[in-house]
Amino acid sequence: MTTIPYAGETSRARSGPRARSTTILTVRHAGAVALGGDGQVTYGDKILKSDTKKIRWMLDGKVLVGFAGSTADAFALLERFEAKAKDYPGNITRAATELARDWRTDRMLRRLEAMMVVVNADLTLLITGQGDVVQPTDGIIGIGSGGPYAASAARALVRHSSLPAREIVAEALKIAAEIDVYTNDSIVVEELPCGK
Repeated sequence: MTTIPYAGETSRARSGPRARSTTILTVRHAGAVALGGDGQVTYGDKILKSDTKKIRWMLDGKVLVGFAGSTADAFALLERFEAKAKDYPGNITRAATELARDWRTDRMLRRLEAMMVVVNADLTLLITGQGDVVQPTDGIIGIGSGGPYAASAARALVRHSSLPAREIVAEALKIAAEIDVYTNDSIVVEELPCGK
């Protein structure tokens, strides 16, 4: 698993403009895991907001979550994930699996168009509406419209620089912003220490 397109790209076609936004990137490297995102929210070909924060701390600062896709849908999923994480304390994988199962089978949740990246000190997980919970081999996940660009840049920086995780995420997101029109350079990056 490398990168996933923005939520809704493989979903049923909708009439009218579609809310698209975001590039979210996580990198686990050199004793830290960083999660970052840009701030742009668009609707069709219009920029609605340039400084939205798409990264959230959860569970007393032990978990970071980033989301891509429809903002309202993402917030609904964030609330569901936090509830699942409290139901299964200390077991983020189980919480993610339960959310993905509900997301796929629940009639109302199935309509939500978003994706989530969840990280803690030990795990990096991608959760999708198709029922997927994926842990990447290299600790790098890029989602959203600029996700493939950011993930590619991050892989190159991990291999050919001595930058720490936080700076790799920031630089890779800036590169994505130069390529993807739905990504801007209003970047927020958060970081957790980890053992890998």
